[in-house]
Amino acid sequence: MNVLLVEDDMSIAIVITAALEAEGFAVVHCDTLAERDRQLAHSGFAALVTDVMLPDGDGIETIDRVRSLHPQMPIVILSAQNTLDTAVRATDTGAFEYFPKPFDIDELARTVRQAAGAAQGLASDEEPVADGLPLVGRSAAMQSVFRMITRVLRNDLTVLILGESGTGKELVAEAIHQLGKRREGPFIAVNTAAIPAELIESELFGHEKGAFTGAVARHVGKFEQAAGGTLFLDEIGDMPMQAQTRLLRALQSGTVRRVGGREEIRLDTRIVAATNKDLEPEIAAGRFREDLYYRLNVVPIHMPPLRDRRDDIDVLSRHFLQHAANEGLPRRQLTTDGAELLSRQPWRGNVRELKNFIYRLALLAREDVIDAEAIVPLLTQEPPQVQGVGDGAVFDIAATVAQWLASTRPASGTIYDSAMAAFERPLFAEVLRETAGNQLRAAQALGINRNTLRKRLGELSLDPEEFTRRS
Repeated sequence: MNVLLVEDDMSIAIVITAALEAEGFAVVHCDTLAERDRQLAHSGFAALVTDVMLPDGDGIETIDRVRSLHPQMPIVILSAQNTLDTAVRATDTGAFEYFPKPFDIDELARTVRQAAGAAQGLASDEEPVADGLPLVGRSAAMQSVFRMITRVLRNDLTVLILGESGTGKELVAEAIHQLGKRREGPFIAVNTAAIPAELIESELFGHEKGAFTGAVARHVGKFEQAAGGTLFLDEIGDMPMQAQTRLLRALQSGTVRRVGGREEIRLDTRIVAATNKDLEPEIAAGRFREDLYYRLNVVPIHMPPLRDRRDDIDVLSRHFLQHAANEGLPRRQLTTDGAELLSRQPWRGNVRELKNFIYRLALLAREDVIDAEAIVPLLTQEPPQVQGVGDGAVFDIAATVAQWLASTRPASGTIYDSAMAAFERPLFAEVLRETAGNQLRAAQALGINRNTLRKRLGELSLDPEEFTRRS
């Protein structure tokens, strides 16, 4: 069987050719799209293996020309552009497989063998790809995540995202929704650990008027709110057992019944769940239903901790600096030695902790160019004490505001909003530190209600658990 290889890097082409020939293929190699099209016009091939960035164009953008000539031929795409966008674009073409570089040559050869033996190529729905994808990372660990995401975009299989706190599980859920076929519907996120046990069934399934004391009107639950879209159940490992039973019934039957109601409401909702717990010990301890676990764990996606993807710390840091600038903080640049220092830190709170630190760095750094020497003091520095919170000394807030205003120079008409954005985050962080992450005490100290606090913490990407661990 013949395989057409389109690769402009001769060293890579030689290695791939040797591996495919060892599998029994005859390899025809070319290094441009023009030569690819000429070969395809005159010959049939068992499979096409193609790079993306070629001297005369984009290998993904021109797949339609390949399909017009050989609609059933399986295609394997290679790329050094290791982003989720590239992975999704490759999958949108109906490619048999996508390999980010560097890749395992033996796995590539096995995949081409499987592709060549397939009865027909994969079909593709021609759907647009969302811009502004929230996930960042070029490490091998994140490439595996990207590839898993692409596999679930064209179906409604239930996904269980596993990983430590702060690794970006909700971002994966959002990407699955934004890039999938339900993108036009709502994305409803529920932190099941943050809802009191006595209210969780009402929040998820809704309730009828008079169902219990205080139920003065019908309430539509999250399942119904997410109709046509995606329901993201975060911290599913902390869901009370009674609610687990109701959730299992809903997943099995495809219907929900409001608390106090009789009507069975048909579900049209994709379920994505996430947890930072190892659920198998929870099952053994009787805290999580085994049958619910198997219902949720149809497609598991494992989010790697930051310590397993240190190659991404540099790109993440620069990404967060850019976002901080977009949100009104001073525009900063990171030097090579500064990036290397950040990559050596433990970041036990994972990407969330790194993001929080980068925002603090953007606010407090004395120079626009941040090197290792500027970072070291902030790595061990606690947030500044605020008058009325804790027992620390009071710092000169007027001088701090003056320094921020001089260094940031926000546009006229935006000063108030920019100042609030810059001040609110460290204020909330300090109050959480002083209250050891206790949200009730933090809300009381701030003089706001707990629901407002939760909403603002989510918007500010502050995790109370981080402050609990530090206490």
